[in-house]
This record gives sequence, structure tokens and C-alpha cells, in this order.
Amino acid sequence: MESGPAIFTGAVFALFGAGLLVWTATRVRRREPVAHDVNPVASATLAGAAGVVALVLAAWCLTRV
Repeated sequence: MESGPAIFTGAVFALFGAGLLVWTATRVRRREPVAHDVNPVASATLAGAAGVVALVLAAWCLTRV
């Protein structure tokens, strides 16, 4: 029963991280702002880093199963 929450949490982190990376890459490819009124390079870098961190957390959660 203890693996259920770890699987759920890992899946949530994986979906969020993958979605954020896809969204950020799409916005950068179209040369659209990732965040309004922010430096484009900084916002893309921060969003990409957040996506990677979410995927790392997903992997960590799923290794605890």
C-alpha cells in the first residue's frame, strides 16, 4: 500500500515536467514569450530548469516503489 502514493506522485511530477518542457520548447521555437515582461532567455531557462527538476523528482519518486 505504500507504493501507491509514490506512483501517483511520480506520475504527477512526470506529467507536469514533460508538459512544461514541451510548452516551453514550443514557445521558444515560435519566438513567443514564455513569460510576459521578463527577459526571454531568463524565462525560458527558468521554465526549462523547473521542467527538468520535476522530471528528476518523478524519477526519484518512482525509484522508491
